[in-house]
Amino acid sequence: MIDKPTLLLSQLLITLMMAFSMSGIMSLIALGPSAEWLRIWPRQFIIAWPIAFVLTLFVSRFGFFLAHRLRRLGAR
Repeated sequence: MIDKPTLLLSQLLITLMMAFSMSGIMSLIALGPSAEWLRIWPRQFIIAWPIAFVLTLFVSRFGFFLAHRLRRLGAR
């Protein structure tokens, strides 16, 4: 099991990277490569990152539970 400080730091970093890339990709798809896209992307990232982080605090426990459960089922 991973210690809590390491898990929290990894969640911060993973959500930062995912929010950065997904907000960029999704806004690029919606707006196309333009000056408007470059202007809007940072704001979308700033909105997305805290939401992603808070969601992972709840969803990650369920994800770990499912992963352990699926691994046990596959080991049979």
